[in-house]
Amino acid sequence: MTGKNPIINTQDLSHKYNNCLALDNLNLTIYEGEIFGFLGHNGAGKTTTINILTTLLGQTSGKATVAGLDTIKESLQVKRQIGYLPENVTFYNNLTAFENLAYFARLSGVKNVKEKVAEVLEFLDFTGIENKKMGEFSKGMRQRIGIAQAIIHDPKVLFLDEPTSGLDPLGIKNLREIIIRLNKEKHITVFINTHLLSEVAKTCTSIGVLNHGKLIYKDTLEKTLQKFPDEVALEEIYIQMESQGKV
Repeated sequence: MTGKNPIINTQDLSHKYNNCLALDNLNLTIYEGEIFGFLGHNGAGKTTTINILTTLLGQTSGKATVAGLDTIKESLQVKRQIGYLPENVTFYNNLTAFENLAYFARLSGVKNVKEKVAEVLEFLDFTGIENKKMGEFSKGMRQRIGIAQAIIHDPKVLFLDEPTSGLDPLGIKNLREIIIRLNKEKHITVFINTHLLSEVAKTCTSIGVLNHGKLIYKDTLEKTLQKFPDEVALEEIYIQMESQGKV
């Protein structure tokens, strides 16, 4: 269930790369318990946004908070509250799944590392493969281990950057089910950068649309579908938003 407390908030957030304005006064609020789908064309500023929120990048101007913490002034505390799965997750291929997760757990300051790794692997239905080397895993399996790494320290917010990229239909379905379970059973707020609109319709509770660095839309998925009764699919709604540049 979505809570009333904001867990992600940006105020006039902007970022420039040289003279290019990648993010233009973004004002965005996401509440506890949401599965938020962030949509936009290539170069819209989605990855810039997620990099700022995960403290990997500093903004040019404005402010961002995650779990009530300033991403610049309290970056270390922010990192303790978040999990992050980049589009291309990196592991040590010569180490087993268990060894990789144990390594990242220690880096995150997790106590009782062995027990915690076993718990996360069980939650993700990954028991039995913990001693298999990462170099032998498929893309889908690596993504699932990537999520295990991202939640090993029990974060409040999970950031996923194009998590379904390169996955086959079964891998996408499995990932969708994991995201929903993390949200419902572990009460993790999820922020997803994605192009896969069909998955947004099946997974997310709210959406935002970014167009050339500007937020042109933000609402619940339910209300979005009600606002566009003549459109039969989210893809058509999105195309209409993008073509208009505003809603």
